[in-house]
Amino acid sequence: QLQLVVSGGGLVQPGGSLRLSCAASGTLDYYAIGWFRQAPGKEREGVSCISDGGPYYADSVKGRFTISKDNAKNTVYLQMNSLKPEDTAVYYCAADISSDCPRSPRVYDYWSQGSQVTVST
Repeated sequence: QLQLVVSGGGLVQPGGSLRLSCAASGTLDYYAIGWFRQAPGKEREGVSCISDGGPYYADSVKGRFTISKDNAKNTVYLQMNSLKPEDTAVYYCAADISSDCPRSPRVYDYWSQGSQVTVST
């Protein structure tokens, strides 16, 4: 069982930055790691993902968010810049044994707890 723990959420003003961390209990070799978010009343949506096939970004975050991975620390990061109020949501990371990034959250086997990100004045 792979355990994932997210940290780094919080309250930030529009235009600000936050970095989320997703720390795994074991190696992330062979896993695709996805970041998802869910706003109140909305479905969970994919934000970004990293795998052997490269990174993926949703259109809504391209150019603002950057995903990276530290294999030595078994940790994946999501750097979020130029944050907007519409980025407000609970953020999750998830893992799936895959060389590509599955788009559907239903495919992922392991999930972190959620971390609230609020972008507001």
